[in-house]
Amino acid sequence: MTLPQTLSFSVIILMMAAFIWGRLRYDLVAVLSLLTAVAVGVVPFNEAFSGFSDDIVIIVGSALLVSAGVARSGIMEYALQRYVPGVSSVRMQLALLVITVAVLSAFVKNIGALAIMIPIAFQFARRSNVSPSVFLMPMAFASLLGGLMTQIGTSPNVVVSRLREELTGESFSMFDFTPVGLALTAAGCVFLTLFYFLVPTRERSDSGLDTALAIENYSAEAHITADSTVAGKPLSALLKIAADEAAITAILREGGVRIAPLPDTILHEDDIVLIEGGQEALDRLVAQAKLRVGVGRTQKTTDETMTVEAVVTRNSSLIGWSAQHLMLYDRFNVNLLAVSRKGTRLNQRLGSITLDFGDIVMLRGDSHTLPQFLKDFELLPLAERQVLLGSVRRGLVPVLILIAAMGTTALGLLPIALAFFAAAVAMVLFRAIPLRETYDAIDGPILVMLAALIPVSDSLRTTGATDVIATFLADFGQILPGYGALALMLIVAMMVTPFLNNAATVLVMAPIAAGFASNLGYQPEAFLMAVAIGAGCDFLTPIGHQCNMLVMGPGGYQFSDYPRLGLPLSLLVIAVAIPMLMLVWPL
Repeated sequence: MTLPQTLSFSVIILMMAAFIWGRLRYDLVAVLSLLTAVAVGVVPFNEAFSGFSDDIVIIVGSALLVSAGVARSGIMEYALQRYVPGVSSVRMQLALLVITVAVLSAFVKNIGALAIMIPIAFQFARRSNVSPSVFLMPMAFASLLGGLMTQIGTSPNVVVSRLREELTGESFSMFDFTPVGLALTAAGCVFLTLFYFLVPTRERSDSGLDTALAIENYSAEAHITADSTVAGKPLSALLKIAADEAAITAILREGGVRIAPLPDTILHEDDIVLIEGGQEALDRLVAQAKLRVGVGRTQKTTDETMTVEAVVTRNSSLIGWSAQHLMLYDRFNVNLLAVSRKGTRLNQRLGSITLDFGDIVMLRGDSHTLPQFLKDFELLPLAERQVLLGSVRRGLVPVLILIAAMGTTALGLLPIALAFFAAAVAMVLFRAIPLRETYDAIDGPILVMLAALIPVSDSLRTTGATDVIATFLADFGQILPGYGALALMLIVAMMVTPFLNNAATVLVMAPIAAGFASNLGYQPEAFLMAVAIGAGCDFLTPIGHQCNMLVMGPGGYQFSDYPRLGLPLSLLVIAVAIPMLMLVWPL
């Protein structure tokens, strides 16, 4: 090996060691690796920041923003509540969850698809009186499988498409991944539905900050408007949406008439319903029934509007006052949306509740003035959490934007980077996601990691190091049949991805796979696809993918739980992927 090849290998090995060590965040590891590669001369000065202008960064960042817009729309929650409200069998619930997550993951980032469906999983778990752990790990694995079906479904597919274009002059298209990905997803969903019992039943870990800040029930009031889906319908229609997770404590009619909340009571326009439930349950109820919440006049929701949860401290001047007497909205342009008081059911109108020390209030106001209001009235904001109660949902708009982006790329009208960049801009323009949340939705550390690793990984190619590895593997591959060589590359990618980010795995492994195929006299496409599949299928550890980490705490899983379900699923992926790859992409 030459000195540049040795140095390039050394940088990659040190980078992988730092990833495994885990003491530094992955984006910082990538940046330090880039600086090291420049310092030792394997990345030229003028190429150091070439990754920041690469289409991969634009595509991944735009896809994250589009995914956030779809997740925020609440469309999936609405569809499940409307069309499958009565599913009670655990196996049927699991089948519905894993299929929905898998299909959704083909079109939005898989962690976004999983996050959309986790609240539904908890609803099903309560309905069937089982632990959420029955659903969560299979859902996480299904989200990884679903991401394999399209070019935008997961980062490895985006990256390997770009690398194929560099190697062969032609990129993979949006649905080139679908035949193999669909077969893997179908087989995986059947397996997860039939063999979910391989995961032991666990109880949720209660050590997280969100649990410490958990609020049992809020009391709120909601107005029936002309646009409400339940206007003119019996209360039972609203109770059906509530799904036993929110209670209707009273109905107030014009003139202060208080009506008992009987199921056959007809709801009229301008009625006020007093509701009680958790924040997510109230949010779902308000969004799906199109109710108006809050005290005072309707507050216009804009990009500068924010909603916060805050605790009334001992010295707060709000103590002893109600929102109505304080004229909270008229004087401060702050709307009281809900109140929670531990151990007490607040069965009165929201504006007339006299606030007390320890109450938790949900407030909406202008993002420029609300923080000062919290300070002036000595309210302690809770840890930052996304509160959507009563905020504007754009319904089908994000879905239509996503369909438009996919359609233009599938028909070849626009390159994927431009199409999804335009879709991301449209999400903001049509307020599918507020402007102030835009940069939170774009995962900056992931984008920095990608941009930094592109020139680092490319140094393996420019120094000829990939040819050295490919030759070594080819010597071993010579004794293997074609399917064995393909399986070798898939297994190697599966073994590497728990220690690297999945996109980083593709950046490192794809050039090696292409050289490996060339040395054996095969076409590179099947081998590149194998790398993308291996990088996207980490079912053995909780640390290899964000989806696996996301469900670990809520599911109460232990590290050893993952291979119990993940190892047989990995073997199934290998068994299905190899013949499908050889069929769709002949060697």
